[in-house]
Order: sequence, then C-alpha cells, then structure tokens
Amino acid sequence: MKRRYLLAATALLASLGLAGCNDDKPETTSQQAASEPAKTYNWKMVTAWPKNYPGLGTSAERLAERVTTMSGGRLTIKVYAAGELVPALEVFDSVSRGTAELGHGAAYYWKGKVPTAQFFTSVPFGLSAIEMNAWLSKGEGQKFWEEAYAPHGVKPMVVGNSGMQMGGWYNKEINSLEDLKGLKIRMPGLGGEVLSRLGATSVNLPGGEVFTALQTGAIDATDWVSPYNDLAFGLHKAARYYYYPGWQEPQAVLELLVNQKAFDTLPEDLQAILTEATRAASRDMLDDYTWNNALALDQLKQQGVELKRFPDEVLAAMREQSEQVLGQLAEQSELNGRIWASMKAFQAQVEPMHEISEKELYNWR
Repeated sequence: MKRRYLLAATALLASLGLAGCNDDKPETTSQQAASEPAKTYNWKMVTAWPKNYPGLGTSAERLAERVTTMSGGRLTIKVYAAGELVPALEVFDSVSRGTAELGHGAAYYWKGKVPTAQFFTSVPFGLSAIEMNAWLSKGEGQKFWEEAYAPHGVKPMVVGNSGMQMGGWYNKEINSLEDLKGLKIRMPGLGGEVLSRLGATSVNLPGGEVFTALQTGAIDATDWVSPYNDLAFGLHKAARYYYYPGWQEPQAVLELLVNQKAFDTLPEDLQAILTEATRAASRDMLDDYTWNNALALDQLKQQGVELKRFPDEVLAAMREQSEQVLGQLAEQSELNGRIWASMKAFQAQVEPMHEISEKELYNWR
C-alpha cells in the first residue's frame, strides 16, 4: 500500500510539474490575437454641403465625432466639405469609385446617374418625415433603395431628415399659373420637373451657388430648405417673397453613402457602430430642424420677409402635374414601378390614421 501511495504521489507531482511547464509555452493563436492592438480604419467622407453649414454640414461633422467616440478611435472619419475634395454634385461618383468611403448628400442630386434615386429624397405631395422614415425602416423602402444603388457598389443609409420644407424664395409674386411661365427656378428632383411642365425653367444648383445666382438674377426663384438654412444663406436679402407650403418636398431624407467594399472590410462591431451612429444622426437632425426652424422663422418675420401662400389654383396644377411626373418615372423601369406602387400603398394605409390624429390636432390647437 505504501508503494502504491508513493507511485500516486509521484504521478501527481509530475502532472503538476507538467502544468507548470505549460505556462512557459508560447501563447495560442487566439491569445495572441486578443493581445494584439486592434486594427484601425481611417476613412474619408465627402459632402454636398458648405463647410460646417448649419444642420447639414454640422450633422456630418457630428456623425464623424460620434463614430470615433463609439469605436474608441478604431474607425475615424475625416469630413470634406463640398469642393474640398470633390464638387458637391460628384459625391455619389466619388463613393462609387472608392475615392472616399463615405458621402453625405441628398439622393435626388444623382438623378442624372441613377434616376430611381429621386424617390429616396422626397416626392411632391408625398410622405411626411415620420411616414418616410417608417416606410424605409419598416416597409419596403430600404430594400428598394439598396437595390437601386447596388450596381454602383454603394450602400445607402438614412442619416437625417430636414422635415417639411418651404415653397421657396421668389422675386416675383405668384398669383396665377401664368406668373410661373418663363421663370428660372432652382429646384432639383421631381419638383423641378413639375415646374418645367408648368412653363418655368428648372435649374439644378448646389447650395453654395444659390445666393449668388438669386442675387445676380441668374435665377428668378429658388427653393432651398426651410427657415433654419435659408436664414443662414441670407436668401431673404436676395428675394422678397417667401412661399409656402413646400409641396415639392413634404420632407427631405439626407443619405449616408457607403462604399460597399469598404463596409464589408469592417469587423461586425464597427459595422454596427456605423449603422447605429447613423441612426442617431438621423434623429438628431430632425430634432435640430424642428427646433431651429421655429426660431429662424421668427427672425425672418422680424426682418420684414413677406410670407405668401401659393394660390389654390397653382397648388392644384402642381399636384396634377406631380401625379403625371411620378407616373412616368414609375414607367421607366420595373424597379421604379415597384417603388412607386409600394410608396402609394403605404401612403394610403397611413393617411386615415393621420387624418384623425396629427391633422385634426393641428387644426384645433
């Protein structure tokens, strides 16, 4: 028995010794990976906005800061304003080519390259901001958007919404349809096409050129965004009349363009961080505009701006032409047809609820 105890004790000591020797062995592959510094990614974001422009440019800067903080510096983003790296209207191409990993702009700016993109900023007399967000995130909108951009190697994300816009600044009073004829009006997207059919000439200009064009008479009228941004550009100093409602853009989605290959190289946690930071930026921008539009409109009134409502005759003609323009856009491709059918179906579904909720309350309060 003593001999058996001695053998057992010897075996135990040997096993303990072997365990101790294992501490001197090289680290396993997983241990090495855990101890190595995390890979960092340094990305560029090109925007369609002037440097630090309120609401639009500042939102891009805040998004970059948020991603850096959330990722602990593993993903950093350098923001380039319009013209610093590429012109404002070349943001989409820059991201598609991989010149920049990210772009910050509005989808209807790329209508010459991707006509379908116009659906994803705003459609005349269409969805409101909360309705558009719901169609994109809960309905079919995001799927269609990604399908439209996939051939170009671009992944779209909602990065903001400026809410209900104004009808625009005019140097001529609009009392009838005749007053629109012959006017040169800066208005991108589907709204511009509607005005063209009503006898005006639509012009597509980036934001940085709008004030000068209006002041010098190169254009007779312009839409831009809403009081917050219009005041920042000083458009009230270049035009007399400020029209409402914003029939052409009942809301306006701002998009983050992501180079698909670059996105696919990110580890899953950084992909999630970019996605959620973008979602937070979208909420932040809508809050920003709701708050600042109210303050800016009051300032514009104090400076003598003349607020004007489009006559019913003009709005009715705009709505009629909008339906034709959208119908023809839907006929251009099978994808366009599916998008427009989906958007119309959702609008019809949500309208009854909003008739007895938001609309009714607004009318009474």
